Amino acid sequence: MKFERYGIGIAKGMAITFKHLFRPPITVQYPEEKLVVSRRIRGNELVWFPDRCTGCATCAKSCPQGNIEIATHVGSENNYVVDKFELDAGRCMFCGLCVESCPYEALAMGVSYEQAQYRRGDLVWSKEELQPLNKRPSGYARPEIEAALPKQSLLIYGDKERDEGGQKLRLIPLSKKRGRGV
Repeated sequence: MKFERYGIGIAKGMAITFKHLFRPPITVQYPEEKLVVSRRIRGNELVWFPDRCTGCATCAKSCPQGNIEIATHVGSENNYVVDKFELDAGRCMFCGLCVESCPYEALAMGVSYEQAQYRRGDLVWSKEELQPLNKRPSGYARPEIEAALPKQSLLIYGDKERDEGGQKLRLIPLSKKRGRGV
C-alpha cells in the first residue's frame, strides 16, 4: 500500500537523476571564464557621464541612504560646475533610484559585479573613478544602451540559442584537480 503511494515519486526522481547523470557538466570555471550578465543588471558600480551632468543634485536628493555627495559652484556661463561628486559604495544598496531620477541621463548602472575591497575607505568613489573610461553602462532604465548590449548567456541555453548572440562556452574536462576527485 505504501509503495503505491511513494513509488511513483521515487521513480520520477530517479528518472531525472539518471537523465542528468550521463550529460556533460554545464559548469563554468569562474575566475578564468565568465558569463555575459543580463542587459539590465544593476551591477555593483555606477557610471557617471560628466559631460551630461549639470550639477542639479537630483540624484543625491533621491538617494534613500544619502550616499551621493555633490559640491558645485556657479560657472562663468551661469551654469553649475561640479567640483565634487562622491559615492559611498560601501553603504549603497544599488537600488537605481539615482539613475531613474536623473533628468539628463548622466548616471547609469554598470555591469561589473566584482568590486570587493579590503578597506572601507576604498569604497568611496570620486568623480574620476566614476567616469566611463573602462566601464560599461548597463541597460537598466536606459533602453538605448540596452539595445547595443550582447545577449545574456545562460547555461540552460542549448547551442542553437547560444549561436544567436550568447556567449560560447567550452567544455573543460574534469580532472582530479577540478572537482569530482580527491
